[in-house]
Amino acid sequence: MTGEIKSRQSPLLAGVRGVRHAFFSREGGVSSGIYAGLNGGLGSNDEPARVVENRRRMAFHLGVEPDRLLTLYQIHSPDAVTAEEPWDATSRPRADALVTRLPWLALGVTAADCGPILFADPKARVIGAAHAGWKGALTGVLESTLAAMEKLGASRSTTIAAIGPMIRQQSYEVGGEFVERFVEADRGNADFFIPSDRMGHAMFDLASYIRRRLERAGINAIDDTGIDTYAEGDFYSYRRSVHRNEPDYGRHVHAIVIEQA
Repeated sequence: MTGEIKSRQSPLLAGVRGVRHAFFSREGGVSSGIYAGLNGGLGSNDEPARVVENRRRMAFHLGVEPDRLLTLYQIHSPDAVTAEEPWDATSRPRADALVTRLPWLALGVTAADCGPILFADPKARVIGAAHAGWKGALTGVLESTLAAMEKLGASRSTTIAAIGPMIRQQSYEVGGEFVERFVEADRGNADFFIPSDRMGHAMFDLASYIRRRLERAGINAIDDTGIDTYAEGDFYSYRRSVHRNEPDYGRHVHAIVIEQA
């Protein structure tokens, strides 16, 4: 997994002048073993020096100083914060989304199956990043991100949302209680489940669920990488690590930054 970083791109975001972004894979990092590649997980049990070097490489790829690549202490919540200055690893806010209008302050979320969503309003020059696992998506992290962006002057009518690599329906088996929780919240959520081969289980389409939440929130410009982290070895996957009985797993950082106007 060593070598040059080759991040995945959203065509919609890539076409926005003055905004840089990256959905990072495992390619281009210095970690080894089960973490082999570009592990950016501060909460992993990887060697800290290797994680620091991986994050330095990601920051360089985005064109920012390492201390200006910000991530959160993620807790699967609907909470969004506004980034007004850099923070260090020990003072990361406990939240699952962050927004800013400051140039050269890269906003990152970590994921290893959950959904990373990057946002940009090119007109208002406001960006955001959200970590949307099933719990965060269900409880409103996407809507919280958009509301925080609006406080900085963004408009939903001009905001682009890019859905990054995540576990996809063909790989995401869940139990009956999981399905019931979603259907109780909204009967229409039954659309995102199909039967699995195991009795009482179903396959969940998190990406399509996220897209519908974004559409209902007023976002019309939505892009999706379509990448399945479980199925593609170039990406870390929490669920794949569990199925392999591995003791831990790497985490991706997915990030976005505004250039100086």
